[in-house]
Amino acid sequence: MKTQISPLRFSQLLSATPRGARLARLLTVQQLGAWGWPPACAVSESAALVVAELAANAVTHGRAQGRGFRLTLTVEASDSGTLRVEVTDARGDRVPRSCTTAPDPTADSGRGLLLVEALATRWGWEPWPPSGKTVWACLPLS
Repeated sequence: MKTQISPLRFSQLLSATPRGARLARLLTVQQLGAWGWPPACAVSESAALVVAELAANAVTHGRAQGRGFRLTLTVEASDSGTLRVEVTDARGDRVPRSCTTAPDPTADSGRGLLLVEALATRWGWEPWPPSGKTVWACLPLS
């Protein structure tokens, strides 16, 4: 008989405000610490940066009146596996664009998904019915 191990999973609904985005980052570091990745390790630092960017995008581009966003963290095969970060917001009509060109060097924004792309092994988005989207990124745990 093969034993199946359940993945470690954390999910929290947060307000679609700058304070909610900051809390998402802090909760990520706290949860990873509880799972055995201390705040100063590369996994925790990378996850904090990715969550900060995805949560900020959810607040800036995915906000809908009276609706929050959801942060979900899932550790898949913790021995040498992956941390999957998901941020779900209410605006499926505003999807992230792939980073095909460098942003204007004088622009105040537009570099966040480049950071996500650099830290993640893969990332993308999918519809979240009825009207939202989930933006996800997979980070290596080693």
